[in-house]
Amino acid sequence: MNSAGAGAGVARSIGRGHLSHLPQRPPVTLAFHDLTYSVRVGRSSKIILRGIHGEFRSGQLTAILGPSGAGKSTLLNVLAGYRVEGAGGHVYTNGEQRDLRQFRKLSRYIMQEDLLQPYITVREAMLIAADLKIGVGITAQEKLVVVEEILQLLMLSKAKDTTAEKLSGGEKKRLSVALELLNNPPIIFLDEPTTGLDEVASSMCVSLLKRVARGGRTVVCSVHTPSARLFAHFDHVYVVADGRCAYHGAAAGVVPFLHCLHLSCPTTHNPADFIIDVSSGEYGSHVNKMVAAIENGRSQKWRDYEVPDSSQELELEQLNSSGVETCKALKHGSTAWQQFRILLRRMMLQTVRNRRHLLLRMSLHVFLGLIIGLLFSDMGYDASKTVFNYNFFYVCLIAMMYMPMMPPLSTFPREVHLIKREYFNRWYGLKAYYAAHITCRTLATTVFSLIFLAFVYPITSQPMELPRILMYTAICVAVAWISESIGIAIASTLNVVNSVFLGPVLCVPLMLLAVYGYGMGDQPLPIIWEVMRSCSYLRYGMEGLVAAIYSERKEDLVCPEYADYCMYKSIVNFLRVMGMSGVSFWFDFGVLVVVLLLMNFLGYYLLRQRLSPNYAYRSIKIIGNYVKTKMSMSHQ
Repeated sequence: MNSAGAGAGVARSIGRGHLSHLPQRPPVTLAFHDLTYSVRVGRSSKIILRGIHGEFRSGQLTAILGPSGAGKSTLLNVLAGYRVEGAGGHVYTNGEQRDLRQFRKLSRYIMQEDLLQPYITVREAMLIAADLKIGVGITAQEKLVVVEEILQLLMLSKAKDTTAEKLSGGEKKRLSVALELLNNPPIIFLDEPTTGLDEVASSMCVSLLKRVARGGRTVVCSVHTPSARLFAHFDHVYVVADGRCAYHGAAAGVVPFLHCLHLSCPTTHNPADFIIDVSSGEYGSHVNKMVAAIENGRSQKWRDYEVPDSSQELELEQLNSSGVETCKALKHGSTAWQQFRILLRRMMLQTVRNRRHLLLRMSLHVFLGLIIGLLFSDMGYDASKTVFNYNFFYVCLIAMMYMPMMPPLSTFPREVHLIKREYFNRWYGLKAYYAAHITCRTLATTVFSLIFLAFVYPITSQPMELPRILMYTAICVAVAWISESIGIAIASTLNVVNSVFLGPVLCVPLMLLAVYGYGMGDQPLPIIWEVMRSCSYLRYGMEGLVAAIYSERKEDLVCPEYADYCMYKSIVNFLRVMGMSGVSFWFDFGVLVVVLLLMNFLGYYLLRQRLSPNYAYRSIKIIGNYVKTKMSMSHQ
């Protein structure tokens, strides 16, 4: 009896858009006055938003409309706090000046692109997000109930065991919304949620967003060109034209508003299309007249035009006057350690299920291991081929540099966009994410490197002594880790095209400097070349491999019977000629560890600056843009 009653209660809550098993949040009404936004274009500024006003109320679904380039997405980004630099004016929440830091904790921003983990099912994605957002505040069973409730609300129950890559466009969009509903935010922003969807999927998406708004949330979305059916779903419409407010009121008031300005919408015409056409100047210069009539958003005349009394339909969540619930909601639902474990589990799932990528990497490592091993086969003990064995060390390092570096260069730039969304919406702290990311990639790189070494080391007849095997492996794996860290650092800053270009190009001087000066004996190099050579981590890798195989060897190498003379039979003589008489494995390994830590720190710093740049980083970017502008002007 009790379970049946609880089930009925959940059904009623879902019908109203409430989430009964989550902490209730105070409704938030968002208002803005004299809002401006400008960007630097060369020496001048381009004004995008021109002192607009408006108010978005809780319990209502608001659509931001306008022609292309009018400032819809810019307005959404500024209100969400996604773009701050260059913005001016005042934004208020429930009548009080907005505290941007606190506001970001209350609101969620769902971007246009559906950035999801492709190899994780809907249920798994929801449970992982619940662990991150809700934390240990409720039991696993209660989290499951919350997830099921949201999936029912957004009609995703039938697809809960489907991986994200196999979802339809509408299902992906609904999953993006579902993931952000887990901590019941009072404000939700969406950038063009219907883009790429057909009429049926768009209508379902908007109708579900209206259902979400009915739970007492402020839902604001930018929409490009809604159909008449879609337009009828919106409670409130905000039209932007040339950075100004051309209409601000109920969707039902659009046609009467235009009629008052002697602009009659044809009976068979879509009101949304008509007001967008008028705003773009297709019917003449009426924008100034529209802006003046609506007072650039100040006027509330059309706000409640023919809006039926929905007090029976809307049961807004009660305002928590004590504020205790609100303060709890502002904190991360999980600790840094919990976030690390949850994110690592998610990344491991992604890695293991991407079987095609795993098979490709494994095949490549096996293939190169066999090719390199056969090219340098049986050279480890052969005194007549000591120089060739030295070249084998070099080829090993090149393989350990390129193979781990290329995957992050081609995949991580896209992942940065996902991090942007999740980090901006306060899923986790960046330190926890980066630590989990490095751990997951390091484990995979270690396994693949060991597979590669399992082929090349014995095939080339290197000494089968455990200490030497371990030292050789340690140097190769350390070089692989550093190379991967460099790839992540590059990919944290650049897009895929530039990352894939810069990574291999950067490797060329590192490879050249790694072997510069070897073979010249103990003759000292000019100080400038010593400094430059010390900047290549591959140099320490070369010295480490030589030390691992040749250091402290008492016996000479074997000179085969077919060889007339073995110049480098003596290891001491070979090390002296190569200028490596004083190489130390532990020194070189220690330097590689330091470089690894520095590269990981650099990658973390660059990723943090990509997500939330500080003043110094922004200044460098401004200077770079200025230099770029000056150079382009000089070519004109």
